[in-house]
Amino acid sequence: MSKDILNVVKKKTGKSVTPKDIEKLASGVKPSTLQSETQLRQLIKQVSGLVNVKVSEETINDIVQAVKSSKLDTNNMQQLMNMMMGKK
Repeated sequence: MSKDILNVVKKKTGKSVTPKDIEKLASGVKPSTLQSETQLRQLIKQVSGLVNVKVSEETINDIVQAVKSSKLDTNNMQQLMNMMMGKK
C-alpha cells in the first residue's frame, strides 16, 4: 500500500486511514464493481463511512457518471488509483 494514497486520503478528508482499512475495503472490489451502478454506489458509501465524511446524493451521482463515462480499464487498478489521486 503506497503511503501516497494514505496521505491523499488524509489531506482530502483530514482523517487518518490505515493500510488495513483500505485493504479490507479493497478486498471486496472487483472490476464488475465499477461496472454495476448499484455496487459502485455501495462502494462510494463504504469509502465515505470509512473516512467519516458525508457524501451527498448529487456527489455520488457525479462520481458514478465520471466512472461510467471514463475510459478506465476496470482491470487496471493502478490506473484507477492514479485517477483518484489526481495523477496522469
